[in-house]
Amino acid sequence: MEGLIDRRLMHVSHRRVPVDDEVMRLTEKYRGRHEEWSAKHLCAWYRKDGGARSYTWVKSRRQEAALVPQAKARGAHRKRRERSPWPGLMIHQDGSRHEGVAGQKWDLIVTMDDATNEPYSMFFVEEEDTMSSLQGIREVIELLGLFSTFYSDRGSHYWPTPEAGGKVDQQNLTPFGQAMKHLGIEMIADCSPEARGRSERMFRTHQDRLPRELALAGITDRADANRYLTGIYRPVFNAEFMQPAMEEGSAFVDWIGGPLGDILCERFERTVGNDHCVSFEGRMNLQTPNDRHRCHHVKAKVAVLRRTDHTLAILHGPRKLADYDEAGKVMPPNLKVAA
Repeated sequence: MEGLIDRRLMHVSHRRVPVDDEVMRLTEKYRGRHEEWSAKHLCAWYRKDGGARSYTWVKSRRQEAALVPQAKARGAHRKRRERSPWPGLMIHQDGSRHEGVAGQKWDLIVTMDDATNEPYSMFFVEEEDTMSSLQGIREVIELLGLFSTFYSDRGSHYWPTPEAGGKVDQQNLTPFGQAMKHLGIEMIADCSPEARGRSERMFRTHQDRLPRELALAGITDRADANRYLTGIYRPVFNAEFMQPAMEEGSAFVDWIGGPLGDILCERFERTVGNDHCVSFEGRMNLQTPNDRHRCHHVKAKVAVLRRTDHTLAILHGPRKLADYDEAGKVMPPNLKVAA
């Protein structure tokens, strides 16, 4: 019986960090600048400032100082779906509306890889729509190339849904769906919030961290917030949460099919009027230029493209007649416009 008694009871481990200046600095800094931050978020900033202690140590010191209560026990274990083995096999995209800065609500659009958890694209917009979703896809393809499958919720800009809560219509595609079909990317619609659990868990982390970090940086403008996302937040987030792929290799394929802007865009069918103009959204008339191959395009069926940078183009069949700026003014050929 004597051998079963743990003689260390009531004794502190000799490896335990003593209550010294490091503990005092941590608790005082938490009280002053990082109130309501999660233990994991605080630990990331503690290490960023040169700290070397573990996550458990940081969490324990917070609880000992009565700064936060202990979390409730989690529910029963539920097996999660395995990740894709390679980057580029499946890309998730989702949007979440929350108060990024005090008094302002924006939609955060995130496009991430299923294999590694890495968000390739993150930005705030006033409201999630077709243009914001296409912009996220364009940033991924320009960065890494074409991917195989696209996974999303059943938002109306992704899928038409004839009955509320019913199955999606895979025949009558939205402009976003038409762009994915043109690129050869398979679209997959989820059937419940739980089906996209990784995205939901990731957004909970963003919603917890971003308002605090933006407030700490003194950011109140959406453009500044997007620069913070790209230059500071996303690299740090990837370093902490990115997972290695289960297998070596990549499913991304180089894009060699021409200008992405003319594919990842909204497409509208119009008819050229007697004045050689195309009416668009009732607010501008797009003047078709002279064409030495054809006398005129009056009554011709054309397609108006609206790109993610808000420039426009008119196509007659496969031929592009002209490019236009956001105000509807004809742009010189090959003029580069900043997105």
